[in-house]
Amino acid sequence: MDHSEAVSERKYYIGEHSITARRIESGLHIVSTPIGNLQDITIRALETLASCDLIACEDTRVTGVLLQRYGIRTQMMTYHEHNAVKQRPRILEVLEQGKAVALVSDAGTPLISDPGFRLVGDVVEEGHKVIPIPGASAMLSGLVGAGLPSDTILFAGFLPNKTHGRKKRLEELKDIPATLVIYESPHRVGASLADMQEILGNRAAVVARELTKRFETFHRGTLKELSDFFSGDRPKGEIVILVSPPEEQNATEIDADSMLLEALKEMPVSAAAKKVSKATGVDRKTIYTRATELKHAGDDESTEDEEK
Repeated sequence: MDHSEAVSERKYYIGEHSITARRIESGLHIVSTPIGNLQDITIRALETLASCDLIACEDTRVTGVLLQRYGIRTQMMTYHEHNAVKQRPRILEVLEQGKAVALVSDAGTPLISDPGFRLVGDVVEEGHKVIPIPGASAMLSGLVGAGLPSDTILFAGFLPNKTHGRKKRLEELKDIPATLVIYESPHRVGASLADMQEILGNRAAVVARELTKRFETFHRGTLKELSDFFSGDRPKGEIVILVSPPEEQNATEIDADSMLLEALKEMPVSAAAKKVSKATGVDRKTIYTRATELKHAGDDESTEDEEK
């Protein structure tokens, strides 16, 4: 494969096939890149990276591996949390010239747990277009492979490093009726799982590791089982933890009875049944039947007391 063509030709390669990239519109292109397997790149992403005027990336060495794989020669610049304030004006200047800039992270979809959102905000404020180029995401890869409810999810990013802050954050998350998706560092997995079990309860959970890579694994179990498994282990690779939603807390018969007894002191059976049914979500007919039983039982006790 000969990659000696001038950058102006804007080519990329798939295998031995050379493809000329079409010109793309001016704007900030948010390009998703592979999270491990370099084949997880879209044709649109390759064309964007080859055709844009500048690629802003976290680490030119990491992004350089991807570009080399596909024969892309576009100029790169670093953009990360430590130099964002300095680099942001340079990116805006390129956009002001009517050119196209691609923003990539080291892996996956930019802006997911990284500082790119500030750049996007400035780009929008300056009147330039923002164009998302979708693709790989550790969050979504973990979710679809976990086998947990996926109709409602909450992405919580990284939890705080320290135990106190982590538990406080988990307290905020524990009642949310959604599958929780959390990123975690390998050396904190055991401690985080233990805190999750303590705060969230012993829910079903999954620890997904090395997604899309050769040693991809999904460890499934309860939070206690997973906490025990990872307690003395520091697994390698990127980690995604997924925790099932809290179980619906239906009122027990004792709870319903207690509410009915209180309501019956102030209102007729029908009104009491309507009130408790609405509060508990239990079928009104079922509650009415139980209210009638409690009312009769109460009346019988009163009669017995009077006879004595």
